[in-house]
Amino acid sequence: MRLVHYSLGDGEVHIGLEGSEGKLTDLRETFVQLRPDGPMLPNTVDELLQAGYLPVVQEALTTLDDFTGAAGERHVVSRPRIHSCVLTPGKIIGVGTNYADHAAEVGVALPDEPVIFAKFQNTLTGPYDPIILPRVGAEVDWEAELVVVIGRRGRDIAESDALSHVAGYAVCNDVTARDWQLRKPLRQWTLGKSFDTFLPLGPVLVTADSLQDPYSLQLRCEVNGEVMQDAATTMHFNIPQLLAYISQVATLEPGDIVLTGTPAGVGMNRKPAQFLQDGDVVVTSIEGLGEMRNPVIAAPQEGREP
Repeated sequence: MRLVHYSLGDGEVHIGLEGSEGKLTDLRETFVQLRPDGPMLPNTVDELLQAGYLPVVQEALTTLDDFTGAAGERHVVSRPRIHSCVLTPGKIIGVGTNYADHAAEVGVALPDEPVIFAKFQNTLTGPYDPIILPRVGAEVDWEAELVVVIGRRGRDIAESDALSHVAGYAVCNDVTARDWQLRKPLRQWTLGKSFDTFLPLGPVLVTADSLQDPYSLQLRCEVNGEVMQDAATTMHFNIPQLLAYISQVATLEPGDIVLTGTPAGVGMNRKPAQFLQDGDVVVTSIEGLGEMRNPVIAAPQEGREP
């Protein structure tokens, strides 16, 4: 199942269901047709996960041969605006140095334990919305990553049970201001990664039952048509290890997202270093999970909203 947040002219966000040929149907309307006596679904994926309705929706949709077939054709959405596939995660958790080739390019050893950081919620932006270059960060870099979306609450999660807590997967770009991350006093990982719009996410949430192997997907990042990152999602610490490690400290809640790390090819390690500039276009994709296309724009003049 492929879930999308979309809006039309009124700006209200709805859950869409992406079917064959990219057609988008309204999930609530389709669900009501299939289960007229079922619960009224909320308007967002976040609320759907928090209410525990995802399994109910999955069971109902097994009766459709095609999500945009006869039962759903009346609810096809035209000309939607697509938003991030999770809107208000309680926690945005990042993992550093989780690919061997990336560790090699930055000249560090692979860690014995996961390296964890956080991003703020203001970083979230849509899969086709602009990345805004901040006025105070000059070295803005790209990091294509696979995202894990939590679907079931858990603390001290066992590795053997960890995948049962996963709702699904998505594409993100962990945009980072390297000058803040690496050259501020004692470094500023969280702030360097938490400027507004520094987390394009989407375009779809692919539910876990629809993805057989999250470790063999081809991940790719292009800037202005030039391939910067192109690698399989072969992580150092796998998803169960990450969730077990993190949940020793923090209870994972439905809608939380975990960024699983980036492979080699980031801009700061190119010779010469290359960073995002006004007018660039960043395309981030993962096999089977979709593609984001984000223009890069300079921040507006001081005192004006972006």
